[in-house]
Amino acid sequence: MVARVIPVDPFDLVVFGATGDLARRKILPALWQRFAEGQMPPEARIIGAARTEQSAADFRQMVSEAFDEFMGDKAPEPAARADFLDRLDYVAVEATGDEGWAELAAKLRDGVVRAFYFSVGPSLFGPLAAGLGKYGMVTPETRIVVEKPFGNDLETARALNQTLAAHFTETQIYRIDHYLGKETVQNLMAVRFGNILFEPLWNARFVDHVQITVAETVGVGGRGPYYDKSGAMRDMVQNHLMQLLCLIAMEPPHKFEPDAVRDEKLKVIHALDPVEPQHVVRGQYGGGAATPSYRDEVENPASTTESYVALKVGISSWRWKGTPFYLRTGKRLRSRASEIAVIFRDPPHSIFGEDAPWKANMLVIRLQPDEGMTLKVMIKEPGPGGMRLKDVALDMSFAEALGDDMHIPDAYERLIMDVIRGNQTLFMRGDEVEAAWAWTDPIIAHWQKFADRPFAYDPGSSGPDEALKLIHLDQRSWREIR
Repeated sequence: MVARVIPVDPFDLVVFGATGDLARRKILPALWQRFAEGQMPPEARIIGAARTEQSAADFRQMVSEAFDEFMGDKAPEPAARADFLDRLDYVAVEATGDEGWAELAAKLRDGVVRAFYFSVGPSLFGPLAAGLGKYGMVTPETRIVVEKPFGNDLETARALNQTLAAHFTETQIYRIDHYLGKETVQNLMAVRFGNILFEPLWNARFVDHVQITVAETVGVGGRGPYYDKSGAMRDMVQNHLMQLLCLIAMEPPHKFEPDAVRDEKLKVIHALDPVEPQHVVRGQYGGGAATPSYRDEVENPASTTESYVALKVGISSWRWKGTPFYLRTGKRLRSRASEIAVIFRDPPHSIFGEDAPWKANMLVIRLQPDEGMTLKVMIKEPGPGGMRLKDVALDMSFAEALGDDMHIPDAYERLIMDVIRGNQTLFMRGDEVEAAWAWTDPIIAHWQKFADRPFAYDPGSSGPDEALKLIHLDQRSWREIR
């Protein structure tokens, strides 16, 4: 199966921080894929910008080496690679000074989309935005892309929004969360709002509870200094898991357009109940036979930062009142898996007797590693001997359903092309970010006030035992992380 690809308009894309890990690992390979699929017009250009003094040829060589390092057997062939590299250029720019800005401005063309990807730390967002304005690079067709973290709390998020707003309109600011670019996340909206099957059941009357899980097998690694100041709540819950919760819980927008979708997500965040202290579990992984502990990795023997968090969340709305949402995320867990599980209520009466081995219907949306969806239903077990019930999975893997020869775009591929198109549907709005922090801050403030310490858990486990108790007290259980 071949995907239909619509080329975007000609553009100049400047990647600040082009020599950094994110650019080499994700952004530049994503741009290559869009080029290979024919979505990038011949007039498109990509300009790397960073502090490193090097020539355009040196930059192209660095990008070529990044393809080999991070794409493996999917790295481009020499002829196609050379064609892509020909459209790359480079300028050494000092974000907090004046060096390189005039040269960068001279390379930009009039009459095309201008996009600036801030693949740098948040402390440089302001200087970069000011530099673009100072050197006359902002046009009506200019867009900027900023990576998380969008602040460290509500106060810093507001300050960051104000800084960006001093130079750009809200319609020019694209706050990127790569989770929203995943095909399965977008399919979640298609399943909900493109089919009559699920939407009538998508409420507290028929849904018993929802579980959202983002589990990682890796530790903090080289992100130790950042992560120890952030923790799982700031790094994952406030943004990634919050966005998934909003897409599950929001009302149908009147149209699939940016502000209509983001208005409904904002309503969900405003409807979130404050989280009671007994409904939050923090964890921190210890050391194993072959793995260092969290404290060893961050080189802080007294750290009380959480590498795991689980929460029970309520939503005070007509649709969801009484249906709990259980969220969990952590590092050094048993398996790598990101999924949303919607567990439906049992039928009000079983005609097969009280002893029938009943299991609830469940819709599981897998975000990684095998993107797809599974619907679990009850059927009769084949063969004689009476009516014996058995639960089976109606499984759809994207790779199997769409064909192995079809390239499923990486999240960054989709999102970067949306920036060029000017489509903000899958990007967070400023008020949405601030609302998420306003809900998250009291949880963190409670930990700090009472010097709350995380529970220890073994690497390779499913997390601290206290997280099991959190859901077991409601006579429910977590889905096993496989």
